[in-house]
Parts: sequence; structure tokens; C-alpha cells
Amino acid sequence: MSEQVKIETEFITLGQFLKLADVIQSGGMAKWFLSEHEVYINGEQDQRRGRKLRNGDEVTIPGVGKFLVIQ
Repeated sequence: MSEQVKIETEFITLGQFLKLADVIQSGGMAKWFLSEHEVYINGEQDQRRGRKLRNGDEVTIPGVGKFLVIQ
């Protein structure tokens, strides 16, 4: 079961998403988090902080959880 994370804009970057989903405490932690953890977006591994996430994208972080981006 995926946790839903609501965004108010057309897209959100992966770095902003991690903070919004309470995975990290601050945006400054995004670079470190992505270097230490595997992150999958719609089943494909992606470590780019600037990766744009849109409505319907699924983010999976092993050991942390699954998240669904909704608008």
C-alpha cells in the first residue's frame, strides 16, 4: 500500500518530495540521502534531486516505504 503525498503544483522535484513526505528533515539533506539510499521512481532507479515528479508517479525507497504522488 502506497502512502499518498499531495502536491499543489504541476510537478515537484525529488529533493522537495523527500522533505514533503517527511523522509528527510530539510531540503539540504536530499543530496546526502540520495547518495546513501536507492530510490525508485515508477520502478526505475533514479538518484537525481531535480527529477520532476508528477501526478501518478510512484516513489519506492527500500526500507522507508512506497509513496504515490497525487494532485
